[in-house]
Amino acid sequence: MITKNADIGLVGLAVMGQNLALNIADHGYTIAVYNRDSKKMVNFIEECKKNEPSYERVVGHADLASFVLSIKRPRKIILLVKAGSATDVTINALLPFLEQGDIIIDGGNSLWTDTIRREKELAVKGIDFIGSGVSGGETGARFGPSLMPSGTRKAWSSLEPIWRDIAAKVDAVTGEPMEGGKPGKPVVGGFACAEYIGPDGAGHYVKMVHNGIEYIDMQLICEAYWLMKNLLGMQADEIGKVFEEWNKGELSSFLIEITADILQQKDPMGPGFLVDKILDTAGQKGTGQWTAANALELGAPANAIAAAVYARALSSLKEERVEASKILKGPAIKVETDKKAIIDAIKNALYCSKICAYAQGFQLIDKAQVAYNWKLNFGEIAQIWRGGCIIRARFLQKITDAYALNSRLKNLMLDPYFTNAMNEGQAGWRKVIALAVTNGIPAQGFAAAMAYYDGYRSAVLPANLLQGQRDYFGAHTYERTDKPRGQFYHLDWPEASRPQLEM
Repeated sequence: MITKNADIGLVGLAVMGQNLALNIADHGYTIAVYNRDSKKMVNFIEECKKNEPSYERVVGHADLASFVLSIKRPRKIILLVKAGSATDVTINALLPFLEQGDIIIDGGNSLWTDTIRREKELAVKGIDFIGSGVSGGETGARFGPSLMPSGTRKAWSSLEPIWRDIAAKVDAVTGEPMEGGKPGKPVVGGFACAEYIGPDGAGHYVKMVHNGIEYIDMQLICEAYWLMKNLLGMQADEIGKVFEEWNKGELSSFLIEITADILQQKDPMGPGFLVDKILDTAGQKGTGQWTAANALELGAPANAIAAAVYARALSSLKEERVEASKILKGPAIKVETDKKAIIDAIKNALYCSKICAYAQGFQLIDKAQVAYNWKLNFGEIAQIWRGGCIIRARFLQKITDAYALNSRLKNLMLDPYFTNAMNEGQAGWRKVIALAVTNGIPAQGFAAAMAYYDGYRSAVLPANLLQGQRDYFGAHTYERTDKPRGQFYHLDWPEASRPQLEM
């Protein structure tokens, strides 16, 4: 007879699944685990017995039937399997053993439209479905991730105690991440980085935009490193110390912190620093592409996020770039002598561009909530990202404060704090982009962010000519500056504009 004593179940014991299971067990919950390859499950349980204080609360099952039946009702089952068809296959395999009111939680990087579809399909069968973004990598999963759940309020109320317990914690007053957390002794207290996002696919959508912001955040940091290396002739460890210093101020973040560590890491296989031996081709799993593509679909100006995606695509053309470097010429790089001034300018460029990147991300989320009929709390989203996730940063507290001051804020750059930061930092930002261009150093992230900033602050843009062009070749009509908005006009352009030839 199977004892129904598990508080929750988890399917998928890759690294993320294993670590999330242990996190849940550390918080006093009994968790049933299952993996399609039962050998992986057996090995995981054996390792738990050897190394994990909470191993008794992790119970392995070799078959789906015993796994499902061991969980208390309403059953809560987390899926951490490959996004896409594998998720559908797993859901279909579970369905024969589930009962009405049971809850499936998809914690993978699923496309939000798939989440919307799955929730509708399962609702017909009486099964609740939660799509939850899970950010923080394997360490976050183990000791406190950032969690972005969506679905019905009823399903969320059942999952909420567990999700809040296992999430990363930040100080409720300062927003600073709470340090600590080790096997068997989790962090308690503080604000849990797990809040209900909205219905159907909202959680996975917000996680997708998080990943898009992560792309541009990383790209901007790489450009800052590359400019210091090329414009100032700095070695990796010296640049790493600059990032270490930046991590003490407004740029303080997980990504800045690990960048400082990476740059100062010596090569374990020989002389020099490891970063100089790593091949310059970047991979991607698709969520950044989804963000850029959806921005195009919704007409959101997320050009900096798209630039980061394109930069990775360009990096993958290694062999072509090597050949092109022998043929295509550019200016010789002139090493700058005023090191402090250039480093300060690069810092300004990084911070201002970062503000633009987050402004674009939240602008995109705003477009999506209209398109999908969601009502989202932007301040809470920023606070969820404050701890546990890859883009966690001190800067996010300023975003939470901005939306607390004005919940209807149209653009982060219009908040007084960010307006002041952009005004103070833009001279250095412009200087850095000019130096990059004149020296032939690619800085597409900085440049795209600057184009967005200059475009957004322009009361008038050259789109008047563009509208004239569209009307000329396609009769798409245009509006006039001297007439009310919403009134459209068309001109029979060829007859009106061609000069009359003398007979």
